[in-house]
Amino acid sequence: MFLPLGFAALFGLIMLLLFSAFRILREYERGVVFQLGRFWQVKGPGLILLIPGVQQMVRVDLRTVVHDVPPQDVITRDNVSVKVNAVLYFRVLDAQKAIIQVEDYFAATSQLAQTTLRAVLGKHELDELLAERERLNLDIRQVLDAQTDAWGIKVANVEIKHVDLNESMIRAIARQAEAERERRAKVIHAEGELQASEKLMQAAEMLGRQSGAMQLRYMQTLGSIAGDKSSTIVFPLPLELFKGMMDKT
Repeated sequence: MFLPLGFAALFGLIMLLLFSAFRILREYERGVVFQLGRFWQVKGPGLILLIPGVQQMVRVDLRTVVHDVPPQDVITRDNVSVKVNAVLYFRVLDAQKAIIQVEDYFAATSQLAQTTLRAVLGKHELDELLAERERLNLDIRQVLDAQTDAWGIKVANVEIKHVDLNESMIRAIARQAEAERERRAKVIHAEGELQASEKLMQAAEMLGRQSGAMQLRYMQTLGSIAGDKSSTIVFPLPLELFKGMMDKT
């Protein structure tokens, strides 16, 4: 009576060990296998067989992780305090390094992204932070990628999402933009006046060289005045008009 129960228990234990020896890894997963506490090899994807009690496996996801970096207080090079947050895209390239070289690669990458964001942006002025985001994204990504390479992590991209300013700074930027628009308008107006004066000078020189041209221009002016509805017209009669006739006589 006791033998069948013993055999049943033994059979159940064997089946349990066999069941625990098999692992199935998806296409985007890898298994870092340790044998008696020492690294053995990286396996997967597919069906994996482990020796129960001797080998242990840690799953690693190789897909790209999208991590929202919390808002960071940044003081720019021109002493402006802003809050900046970003989005970080990274993935595991080397599963062995990601498990052995760092305790928690996700937490380590997240903390490193926060400190790097403050360090890199703090070297630039506010105008650069607002106008040159693509270059700053590239700088942050290169710094992060170089430091996470030892962990088997590849930083694919970094995107600055928001740059939050306080109300006083927003008003100051608005005043600066308005002053810049006024300056450009004055410059354009001054350039127009300069071009007009140059054209008038050229016209005056041409009319001065040709007396007939001066007389023709004067007659055209009289014609435009005559078209006015006013009843009385008083106009000067310059002697230059008769200079040509006086010279002929």
